[in-house]
Amino acid sequence: MAAEKNFENRVKKFLKEHGAWFIKYWGGAAFTKAGVPDLLCCVNGRFIAVELKAPTGKATELQLHTLKEIDSSGGYAVLLYPNDFELFKNFILCVIADDENAKHNYRMLKGRWC
Repeated sequence: MAAEKNFENRVKKFLKEHGAWFIKYWGGAAFTKAGVPDLLCCVNGRFIAVELKAPTGKATELQLHTLKEIDSSGGYAVLLYPNDFELFKNFILCVIADDENAKHNYRMLKGRWC
């Protein structure tokens, strides 16, 4: 559990250092919707939802459905494992720079869940 929290903190620190707005969503509690990704972000005017997973974690069917819904509505939906953190950082930097490589990086990240 500590390693998972550390990963989450590293992701949030990176986002904050690069001027992203984000909120940590606590799903599964009373009055919250299940399946919503862990981090809801706005980066350079783009909506990015991030579902954080431990190295051996698995997304639920509801989480995968939500990622697909976000993607089909034009947002970016990321299922993020620690071993993809460098790719994610590059993706975010490309989004900030309005660099076309953001699309390539997103396709690679999206390939983890679709």
